[in-house]
Amino acid sequence: MTAAAHPDAAAARVRPPLVRPREVVLGGVSTALGRHLGARPEVVRILFAAVTLAGGAYAVAAVLLAGNLFAEAIGAAPVLLYLWFWALVPREAGTPDAPRTRRVPVAAVLLGIAGGLALLLPFTWRLDQPVPLGLVESAAAAVLAIVWATTADARDPQRAASAPVVRSLAAGFLALLGLAVLLGAFVGSRTLVAIVAVTVVLLGAAAFVLPPLIARWNARAAERAALAREEQRSEIAAHLHDSVLQTLAIIQNRAGAGSEIARIARAQERELRDWLFAGTDPFAGDLATELRTMARELELAYAVRIEVVTVGEVSEVESAALAGAAREALVNAARHAGGDVTVYAEATPDTVEVFVRDRGAGFDPDAVPDGRLGIRESIVGRMTRAGGTAAVESGPEGTEVRIALPRGGRA
Repeated sequence: MTAAAHPDAAAARVRPPLVRPREVVLGGVSTALGRHLGARPEVVRILFAAVTLAGGAYAVAAVLLAGNLFAEAIGAAPVLLYLWFWALVPREAGTPDAPRTRRVPVAAVLLGIAGGLALLLPFTWRLDQPVPLGLVESAAAAVLAIVWATTADARDPQRAASAPVVRSLAAGFLALLGLAVLLGAFVGSRTLVAIVAVTVVLLGAAAFVLPPLIARWNARAAERAALAREEQRSEIAAHLHDSVLQTLAIIQNRAGAGSEIARIARAQERELRDWLFAGTDPFAGDLATELRTMARELELAYAVRIEVVTVGEVSEVESAALAGAAREALVNAARHAGGDVTVYAEATPDTVEVFVRDRGAGFDPDAVPDGRLGIRESIVGRMTRAGGTAAVESGPEGTEVRIALPRGGRA
């Protein structure tokens, strides 16, 4: 019994891996430690906050009462520990493009910390210190806010709109902080403080100027890359047009319209021309692409040659009823008539019409048995339910199916 229960006990002692989630409050360190240690993340988060506040209070008191600058490092130890976990603990596995969201506005919090430290400057400015306590820390917090807003928040869909505002506020804060400290340095003849203040002002000015310049530079680089790709695509299109497309046309002429080789060559030529010149997407949902995709598939399945012609804004029409009825008409033409089939689609401001015409022997639509529902339900019935019309005219010279749907009709 003991030996059988031992593996279960050992499995129970296995801790979850130390990984940070993708949806976090701040950095995911407390959640990762809580899961790994078997504690609630809220408890770990409260402990981090309490230790950080205690260390900060100790540092401020030690500096103000005893002038002990080493206490600053002691007070920053909890923050440094959190940052150490943040940098070294990996994030949990996920898709590369999965968003990373944070409930805490980190940039705004950093800017608030910078403002709070700046308010302490009049109380911590001591004549025996080369630089006022809190000046460097306040400027560093504002710089971190600018960096965070420019990098992390700009990629966060929840804070992408507010990131430029926070960056501008932080830049303005740096400029005002540097000017205020510079004025105090001139009054007290503090050269080192004046140098630090000028540096802070320059950082604020750079935060205003550099991000728009970098964004414009990236946009220009993207435009140049797109232009280079377009030129390369044009060269490839010219080469394929002079070689591959002409070879496919020769194969079709030599093999005959109804042979399997000609059908395959025709389908490949159509697909290659769409990619080179039309730029259509085979998986798009518009009517023009649907018709071309149907023609390509049927040419591979039947001994038929289908020519698709579109007039007007057919590529902007999305209608499942039109596409389904046209597919049924094309399948009937390819299966029963073969040879050359023409598809003509026209979009006007009021109506969308599709004509499917073959050159087969023709048939009598009234003589179609009741059990054959291809024309009656898949074409006429479907268009009637969608608010359109469908008509079939057949004779010795071929069959024509006319499908029409008002632009305001139900799709």
